[in-house]
Amino acid sequence: MKVSLSRVALTTSLALITIAVPRHLVSAQSPMSGVEQARLDSIRRPYKKADIDFMSGMIGHHAQAVKMAGWAPSHGASKSLQIYCGRVAMAQTAEIGLMQAWLKDRNQPVPAADARGMKMSMGGRDMFMMMPGMLTDAQMAQLDSARGVEFDRLFLKYMIQHHRGAITMVDTLNATPGAAQDEIVFKFSNDVYADQSTEIDRMQQMLDALPPPTKKRP
Repeated sequence: MKVSLSRVALTTSLALITIAVPRHLVSAQSPMSGVEQARLDSIRRPYKKADIDFMSGMIGHHAQAVKMAGWAPSHGASKSLQIYCGRVAMAQTAEIGLMQAWLKDRNQPVPAADARGMKMSMGGRDMFMMMPGMLTDAQMAQLDSARGVEFDRLFLKYMIQHHRGAITMVDTLNATPGAAQDEIVFKFSNDVYADQSTEIDRMQQMLDALPPPTKKRP
């Protein structure tokens, strides 16, 4: 069977193009999306140790908030607080995924979402480093034992403390020269500052609206 030289040349050219061009650019079935391109572009931007520390530490910080919010239905929280807690749990769970993906994309250790804080190994022992504003074991136990209005009161008090700690973390990040230049870190940290500042005001209003605590009889 005779094959024309022009057909051989065409086949060879196509083969060379296929080798030279990355597969995701050749395939019409799986083109790179705008989100994927933005993600790759972000990875190329410079980031500092302060960015890594912020994203790593905020994972445990968020995980504790999600755990606290998850207690609302089973601890007799008011309807309004349950709605608020549902939003907190959903939003911060999504943000945990964002932070873990950011670290993974940059070949950094990815902490688990642990409500006790960021796990660290020292001297062969596992320890948990708490971030600013996080509740102690005693405070978490106190919140877990509360029910009804008392749960509402403690939750709002402790979550205000928690949110203020997150704002402190953002302030620390922004005070570090060269930090928060990465697009994702910049946007996320700004969102944390703005959103949690607004939520602190809202929670304080909810706290002020609660009936005064019942005094225990001697």
